[in-house]
Amino acid sequence: MTEPRTDRFKSFDGQEIAFHRLGSGRPVVMLHGFLSNARQNWFAPGHAARLAQAGFEVIAADLRGHGQSAAPVDLSAWRPDTLAFDQRALIDHLGLTDFDLVGYSLGARTAVRAVVGGLAPRRMALGGMGDTGVMEAGARAAMFEDSIRNGEKAQNPRAGRYIHRTMADLGLDPEAMLGVLAAFKETTRAELEAITTPTLVVCGADDQDNGSPDALAEILPHGRLEIIPGDHIGAVAQAELSEAIAAFLTAP
Repeated sequence: MTEPRTDRFKSFDGQEIAFHRLGSGRPVVMLHGFLSNARQNWFAPGHAARLAQAGFEVIAADLRGHGQSAAPVDLSAWRPDTLAFDQRALIDHLGLTDFDLVGYSLGARTAVRAVVGGLAPRRMALGGMGDTGVMEAGARAAMFEDSIRNGEKAQNPRAGRYIHRTMADLGLDPEAMLGVLAAFKETTRAELEAITTPTLVVCGADDQDNGSPDALAEILPHGRLEIIPGDHIGAVAQAELSEAIAAFLTAP
């Protein structure tokens, strides 16, 4: 499999967003998790290659603040739903009218917000996400904010150390990460119940970081659930993740 090619475009407010492409065929837009990037979540574990082999063109953006995309620190660049607006701008930029949408963790939350805002993928897969992660982000966002601001002096010192180490390893700007959190917008149950897109909820057996995946799948009118091995961090590296997504996206 060849290396992904990287392109860039100006989003709705002029910020530059990088995205990586691999394969050819039906477009599948893939959105990574918080404190990560497209290469780490999708390319390094082989998920992008698996979907390319299944006949898809993978289009995996680095979310604003992450990877090779712009990482503004001014809060004016982080209006509510900014990440969802970026994905809508990417799809408009590429002229996509028939595509699938996949997200993991923050990427899953962003995918839901984009669909609530009018994006219309053929099918959607939400990884590492449960009901409260979409509908009640406050407590988890507060934990991240405390860890980013206070490191080992955070209420959860272990989380603070891990998050600071991750930001350092990936070259993430703490102020930009706080911007990501500031842009969070919760999704109501009524909004979830109005989503008509067939949706796979795929989650690690030991992952309750974002609430109940079972409940999320039940709320979605055309939701289905698949459990794979791992916790929130481990499941994204499992081959079972892309196997489940590929099977869902290629099913009749």
